Amino acid sequence: MLRITDATTAENMSGDAVLLRLEGQVTGPWVEELRRVCAEALGNNGHRQRHLVIDLANVSFLDADGIALFRELADRRIVFANSSAFIAQQLQGVADVIR
Repeated sequence: MLRITDATTAENMSGDAVLLRLEGQVTGPWVEELRRVCAEALGNNGHRQRHLVIDLANVSFLDADGIALFRELADRRIVFANSSAFIAQQLQGVADVIR
């Protein structure tokens, strides 16, 4: 199971930054749900691309499809933050993680 929470605060609600907090495992059908939520969050805010930060502090596992999604997101300059050492290891060579 995966919980995805929009944790964007009032201070950065200027429309150009979104913080998503993940809890659980990025596996199976949750990979597509996360892809959909990220696409919505990035949206097209006029002509400016929104910035997306994904908080991984409470993610316990990524399957192969989850890792592939994170590779796609990294190519779109999504920022990944607060991962455990295990998740950082899973993403090594795929995406940089701010710890």
